[in-house]
Amino acid sequence: MHTTTTPTGTTTGRVFEGVTPYHWLVVIIASCGWLFDCMDQRLFILAREPALRELVAGDPQAASLLKTLSGYATTSMIVGWATGGIIFGMMSDRVGRVKTMVATLAIYSGFTGLSGIAHSWQEFVLYRFLVGLGVGGMFGAATTLVAESVPNHFRAMALGSLQALSAIGNIIGSLVSLVIPPGSPEFAAGYSGWRVLFFVGIVPALLTAPIIFVLKEPESWLRAKAEAAAGAGPTRTIGSPLELFRDPRWRRNTIIGLVLGVSGMIGLWGIGLFSPELISTALRGESQQVVDRVRGLGTALQDVGAFFGMVTFTLIASLLSRRLAFLGAFILSMGVTMFVFTSLHSATDAYWMLPMMGFAQLAVFAGYSIYFPELFPTRLRGTGVGFCYNTVRYLAAPAPILLGYLATMMSFRQAAVLMSTVYLIGLVALIWAPETKGRPLPEG
Repeated sequence: MHTTTTPTGTTTGRVFEGVTPYHWLVVIIASCGWLFDCMDQRLFILAREPALRELVAGDPQAASLLKTLSGYATTSMIVGWATGGIIFGMMSDRVGRVKTMVATLAIYSGFTGLSGIAHSWQEFVLYRFLVGLGVGGMFGAATTLVAESVPNHFRAMALGSLQALSAIGNIIGSLVSLVIPPGSPEFAAGYSGWRVLFFVGIVPALLTAPIIFVLKEPESWLRAKAEAAAGAGPTRTIGSPLELFRDPRWRRNTIIGLVLGVSGMIGLWGIGLFSPELISTALRGESQQVVDRVRGLGTALQDVGAFFGMVTFTLIASLLSRRLAFLGAFILSMGVTMFVFTSLHSATDAYWMLPMMGFAQLAVFAGYSIYFPELFPTRLRGTGVGFCYNTVRYLAAPAPILLGYLATMMSFRQAAVLMSTVYLIGLVALIWAPETKGRPLPEG
């Protein structure tokens, strides 16, 4: 018989003590949901430029604004991500973590596939918004499910692993692009490479079967749901964003989560994930085949660095302190990002510099998966995680457009260096952030 009870007593002891096969299944399946989510994101990052170049072919004015249109497409997905994160965060508190994972998986994989049949840049941008709805909802549902299903002393390791494995999804996306070059004008059956890449993004929908038939709702959520239905005590309100701001404790934690989130989100989506464009800038004059190969290998290595960065953050957060891990990650992110955008000038540079940037920038995201579920009670956990992780995307959404705009006033490299100062915001937020290491998940 499976059990999803999370112990509320001591958080000491060996990390894997009391971890059952079902706990491992929860971590593995939830991680796969987020892994394939990230694979779809990486397919978009690599296909974005060739897709828009083809969609605006014949329009000289639009073609001259290719980087701006890339910003529009990215911003559209980020806005969808933020909207989906909030909507599905509330849904996970109200109808369940498992049902929400199924819904978000179907949405992001389905609309990724539809992106491959876009006939205009406007249609492409619309599909990216709809993909974003599903992408945003998956993270909150998956992390909340894991946080509530595993023992307390295993929680940080499980959540950090979930985020670290997302790098594997990115790597898969990069490696697939080496087999299916996104810049290929006619890869198969008359379809361009970027279109076939998006068709591959439908495959993760197969994961819905194990989610439905293996995963169970956490007992803590079932209790909170029953108490809410009975109107018992303070748990009568469940899944309400307003509740995040009524209680001083949850209000403070929400604001801290938002500020921590906006720093890393802008750093990654507004700067770091434009590494393919940085490679194109560095290799100007090379053939499209060479550029595609370096972009594919470079971003794959960037994700290898990301994996080790998230593992490192998880170990520091588990053994020492959540706040200390964030401090190191923010400082490293700002310094390394500035260095890479200043110094990357060749394929060789891409192969050793991008892993450094991936290590730094994605380490912060391991912190979000570990820290955000620890800031909220069960009745508001999905809402709180979704709100903190995704509302900041509204603030981060203009960042790609801002990068494109700044690149018209200064060089693309200088614009990225200037925007890297956003990591200072996260450093300031740590002054008020509570330390959650060694504490059970909050209730109330």
